[in-house]
Amino acid sequence: MREILQYEILTIGKASITVGHILISVLVLLCTWLALRLIKGTMRRRWGKVDQESARAMAVYKLLSYFIWTSSLLFALDVVGVRLTFLLAGGAALLVGVGLGIQQTFNDMISGVIILAEGTIRVGDVMEVDGLVGRVTDINLRTTKVLSRDDIHILVPNHKFINENVVNWSHTDLVTRFHVGVGVSYGTDPRLVERVLISCARENTAVLDDPAHPVTARLVGFGDSSLNFEVLFYSQNVFRIETTKSEIRFAITDAFARQRITIPFPQRDVHMIAPKS
Repeated sequence: MREILQYEILTIGKASITVGHILISVLVLLCTWLALRLIKGTMRRRWGKVDQESARAMAVYKLLSYFIWTSSLLFALDVVGVRLTFLLAGGAALLVGVGLGIQQTFNDMISGVIILAEGTIRVGDVMEVDGLVGRVTDINLRTTKVLSRDDIHILVPNHKFINENVVNWSHTDLVTRFHVGVGVSYGTDPRLVERVLISCARENTAVLDDPAHPVTARLVGFGDSSLNFEVLFYSQNVFRIETTKSEIRFAITDAFARQRITIPFPQRDVHMIAPKS
């Protein structure tokens, strides 16, 4: 048995790689994989039912897994005789050679570490960055996977969440206020419009209606051709809110037709002055 373990597979300079070295390296990597599986399962059982705690635990797990895998790989390489000093020297030379070509990649990786460490962005959050609105489904070291409202998975570089203006719609509260605007003809009873708008919003099942989250309507301005109103409401349906807004607009259109309230189109009065003879 000892002869099998000491059998040399490869010799590089003064270093030799034996069967025993390979088995130890494989065992180290296998134990690392099993340990991370155990840690992840424990975290899911502990925090699986609490969304915010679960997301924070998964962020900690990501950082922990990167550290453990890196340590295990370096140890496995050292076991088989690969000198770490040689790798570091080669890596430094590679970085100098590649230069700016991988600068953005490192920027994304550092941003990923910051995101995972701070926990300001979690799996399940609804984000808006560069005009894209989507739900975060996975956070990795270099990119974050976002599910758009068109059900398309998009990989967003992590530096976008660090260097750009980002809106996290669900960071502090799952309830968000939205509004739908509409204009009516001059001469319409504004209080009637207010009642109709509030009623249309309250009838939607995705709209909250309680003392803490009231539905309100307000007159926001006097336009060239219309009195401009907006109805404000709260909803937890953040990700699909455009569907909710569309349903409210349909309801407003039907209610205005019943109440004979007109939504005007742009108009201009032209006064013709006859030339003096």
